[in-house]
Amino acid sequence: MTNSLSVSEPSTQPSSLTSLLRERAELAEALSKRLRTNQLRFYRPYAKQTEFHAAGKSHRERLFKAGNQLGKTKAGAAEVAMHLTGRYSDDWAGYRFDRPVVVLAGSESGELTRDGVQRLLMGPPAQEEEWGTGEIPAEAIVDRTRRQGVPNALDSITVRHISGGYSTVYFKSYDQGRTKWQANTVDLVWFDEEPPEDVYFEGITRTNATGGLVMVTFTPLQGMSAVVARFLLEDSPDRAVVTMTIDDAEHFTPEEREKIVASYPAHEREARTKGIPTLGSGLIFPVIEDEIICEPFEVPKHWPQIGGLDFGYDHPFGAVRLAWDRDNDVVYVTSDYRKREATPIVHAAALKPWGSWLIWAWPHDGLQHDKGSGDQLAKQYGEQGLNMWHERATFEDGTNGVEAGIIAILDRMQTGRWKVFSTCQLWLEERRLYHRKDGKIVKIRDDVISASRYAYMMLRFAKTEPEPRRKRRKAVGGTGGWMG
Repeated sequence: MTNSLSVSEPSTQPSSLTSLLRERAELAEALSKRLRTNQLRFYRPYAKQTEFHAAGKSHRERLFKAGNQLGKTKAGAAEVAMHLTGRYSDDWAGYRFDRPVVVLAGSESGELTRDGVQRLLMGPPAQEEEWGTGEIPAEAIVDRTRRQGVPNALDSITVRHISGGYSTVYFKSYDQGRTKWQANTVDLVWFDEEPPEDVYFEGITRTNATGGLVMVTFTPLQGMSAVVARFLLEDSPDRAVVTMTIDDAEHFTPEEREKIVASYPAHEREARTKGIPTLGSGLIFPVIEDEIICEPFEVPKHWPQIGGLDFGYDHPFGAVRLAWDRDNDVVYVTSDYRKREATPIVHAAALKPWGSWLIWAWPHDGLQHDKGSGDQLAKQYGEQGLNMWHERATFEDGTNGVEAGIIAILDRMQTGRWKVFSTCQLWLEERRLYHRKDGKIVKIRDDVISASRYAYMMLRFAKTEPEPRRKRRKAVGGTGGWMG
């Protein structure tokens, strides 16, 4: 009996072990498949992607502009999948539909729609056995129809909603023309990459009856088109813009970021890594942004400083502070401010902390009289405590030409003598959009830029910050007034 047991034991033990290993392999494969076919459950957006999603709760139209391969299309696909299925994450801060939805989604061509939007929603287009490994969970996919004329492209996907009903996403492309984007009513339109103006407005029209959402995810390589201008140059409470740069993409290491940035041609670098529109010859300050940005530092006491104002009410009021390293002849933009529909008392209160001793340069419209009080605009700011220079801003020869100021500032940028603190995001934002159309400067969203030009024109009158205990002659109008 002992011999019998000793003989049979070796034969059953390997069999049990093999069975156990097989079971574990099958479980691992099942788990892997479950993970691969439910990508939406594991979506963890970066900060900028979260900001974009959250904006959908209060804005009907959204623009997510970002560089290449930073996650803009991924964010769009994940949001669409949530709306289609009703499976929102616990910390979802964006808009929620409580019912099945109809979605239009597409890009520039049938091939690009297939390889971008469809791939991220469904899975690899050429591997049908992998369909269901995109953002739409496999178990939620009920049906799909194919698009004619484009290999492996889908025309629509029917998706099971958690309410028990069914959602549908229809795939379109811009090259089909505006009429192909027509449908009775839809709840959401997703444009991946910038659409033509007529296609974009057709998409908006499709959401009018439902009050639905429109979102654009793109890398701005086509310049200042009508659609881009709608978001970047026209203020509206219905529209939101979120910009994601390569520094916001957490899947890249600092070393990888440097290599990626260096791999792009200089004229496309800012668009492909920072989402800054390429305006081509129309850009007034055609310089690489990284070459003018510097980290903030404490301005040395012996550097003269000056402020600049650009008056406005309906269009924003703008202000900047410049510091001048006279030894190296470098001008720094150290502070910026912009606000619309506010009075002089509000603006002055915001600017006085920059320094009660700071001299302020201002443009010719400061001589205009306010219709309500009858006082000159510049005088009103003096009465609120700002040390307004006694004359409007001009160059030393008495001229005040816009082109002369722009050329002088551009020359400084190109020679490393104009720097901007990284905290001056308003100034940098305007620089990215400051452009010409048909040879003329587009006077939209240039308030902070204009203020810096006025300050630069009067740089010769910049003053150093006085010592704290130094006694000063009281200025006219209290702590501020007209400076001579």
